[in-house]
Amino acid sequence: MILATSAVVLTLSAPTAAATPAGGPAYVALGDSYASGAGLAGVKDKECDRTTGSYPSLISKFASTVGRRHTFDDVTCSGAITNDYWNPKGGKAPQADALTPRTRLVTLTAGGNDVGFSSVLATCARVAATDRDGTPSEQYFTADGKDVLADRVATMEGRVHDVLADIRRRSPHAEVIVVGYPALFPDNGVGCAEVPFAKGDFAYLRDATKRANAALRRQAAAEGVHASYADTYTATVGHDMCRPREERWVESLTPAANTAAAHPNESGQFAMAIATLWRIYQP
Repeated sequence: MILATSAVVLTLSAPTAAATPAGGPAYVALGDSYASGAGLAGVKDKECDRTTGSYPSLISKFASTVGRRHTFDDVTCSGAITNDYWNPKGGKAPQADALTPRTRLVTLTAGGNDVGFSSVLATCARVAATDRDGTPSEQYFTADGKDVLADRVATMEGRVHDVLADIRRRSPHAEVIVVGYPALFPDNGVGCAEVPFAKGDFAYLRDATKRANAALRRQAAAEGVHASYADTYTATVGHDMCRPREERWVESLTPAANTAAAHPNESGQFAMAIATLWRIYQP
């Protein structure tokens, strides 16, 4: 923890005054509800469900705790798709507008909504009644012989590639951390009665999450030395939405107070922050 926190201090420090134009935040957080801390207490922006419990807010707090003053702009927004990086959403400026040549650290969690995260879960819950022990959701999304979710992930990967290229153009000196999605479903593919999906579909949904994360990892790697991938999946295995409430870091579809369904709770956001801090520390 100390080493990782120190790394953020270094990252948020400008190399030289000449290389740091005046104006603009040193740390910019981009992304969707998994980055905004949706559902948690400490709401900073009600429209975007942006909270003080989000992993970007925790990273900023860690840096401040060790005495490094820095500027921080959190433009994450619940429901954001990659297109919202360039375009206004609900009266909010495009997320890209927060980036400047002065920016030294960027975190990005995006792509889940491009794949249709919320609608996929709703569909899986709806079709489960047709075959509780089978794979009705998988059959639904592969009915024409093509895996719809796999195709969506492929499309999303291209969009994330474009986002990362634009971040590099706007903030050429920034370290970019692509932050993946946590383990929503049991890693062993075995479901639970509390989550209303067919038993066989948990493995399909787990694999879809892993496929999305693999796409994000590839695009981070494609950016070279200035970008890296923070693996939050491994860090949260065993704390998915099927675990008992006291062990759960991702909420079920019937969430506890001050949480959001199928989203990280306070413990989950903390785990995502630690995984991201560790990635920043790694050479």
